[in-house]
Amino acid sequence: MTRVIVAGGGIVGQTIAASIATQSHLAVTLLTGPRAPADARSSAISAAGRKLFSRIGVWPGVADDAQPIEDMQITDCATDDLIRPSVLSFTGGEGADAFAFMVPNTALRGALAARCAALPIDVRRDTATFYDETDEGVRVRLTTGETVDGAVLIAADGRGSRLRRIAGIETVEKFYDQWGITGTITHSAPHHGRAVQHFFAAGPLAMLPLPGDSSSIVWTERPAFAKSLGEMDPMIASLEIERVFGLSLGRLCVEPPLQVYPLSAMIARDFCAGRVALAGDAAHVIHPLAGQGLNLGLRDAAALAETLALAHRHGEDVALALPRYARWRRADVVEMALVTDRLNAIFSQRSDLLRAVRSIGLGLVDRRDGLKSFFIGEASGLSGDVPKLMRGEAV
Repeated sequence: MTRVIVAGGGIVGQTIAASIATQSHLAVTLLTGPRAPADARSSAISAAGRKLFSRIGVWPGVADDAQPIEDMQITDCATDDLIRPSVLSFTGGEGADAFAFMVPNTALRGALAARCAALPIDVRRDTATFYDETDEGVRVRLTTGETVDGAVLIAADGRGSRLRRIAGIETVEKFYDQWGITGTITHSAPHHGRAVQHFFAAGPLAMLPLPGDSSSIVWTERPAFAKSLGEMDPMIASLEIERVFGLSLGRLCVEPPLQVYPLSAMIARDFCAGRVALAGDAAHVIHPLAGQGLNLGLRDAAALAETLALAHRHGEDVALALPRYARWRRADVVEMALVTDRLNAIFSQRSDLLRAVRSIGLGLVDRRDGLKSFFIGEASGLSGDVPKLMRGEAV
């Protein structure tokens, strides 16, 4: 039986394994590595991502923990502005029809692990250390000294991907003079399913709704400030976030820990080499201001499942699907990386004139239904050349 080996037990790796196992007759081995540490973050899953998870049988396991984002408001302001009028707002459906959903990573990982365990997937808590490639397939060496043979190897082993380096695939990187701050915030006023994003000169601050009276904070700031915030007592950090964000959600309280980290972008020069393909953070990392990093990885998973399944049905060597996958996905990734990079540069300019121009431009978008529909389509992940699974269709 033709076997696909997936290296990486994160959200993208597990999604790839479950997608291939449910949409094809290919055998799947999933190398999860050691048990992942606790992950207190939450992820924004687009409407297309929800369709994917529904089709492969994962969404029922997270539906009760998912908070629909039914409304989004964007401001362009300074931290000391008392009034922050919305320059752009989206209303993108209610409940299951929302354009995006916030899901705790622990719930998503748990649902994926349960689904992979229920499917005919050979799940191994081991890590790939090396591989050898022949005309017929790949032999993957594990930390235990054992080997696994397959037709192709999918590297979803993270930004520092060992398999990408072994494959000889180079990357292009950009380092921002910014750090990211993420965590969970409880608040005294309800969010009503609304996400709020303030664009400040140092970077955007977003509050994304979670179940109950809590939200996920995603904040881009100056390195020194971000480091100091991460080291603050949670009570003092809560007051500092409240000072910057305002009181639209009432009193704020940090649920420790806050996670802080330097921001950078990375794109692999190739998404495949021989019988190896890259997916998720092993292939691309973008600026987090649009919340599309994981969603790009989910598109990778859906595109891999589709191209591999079709090649197998047509009796081809499934390795021939990898260049097709790479061509399909790279254009989308590069476009999103450029958009997020340019938006970050434009909104980080400390100029009252540019701020006025930005506000006028966003106001024009806000008043034109056609443009707003375009942006909602982008946010929902349903625009462009979308894989079948992201449309909720079987391959």
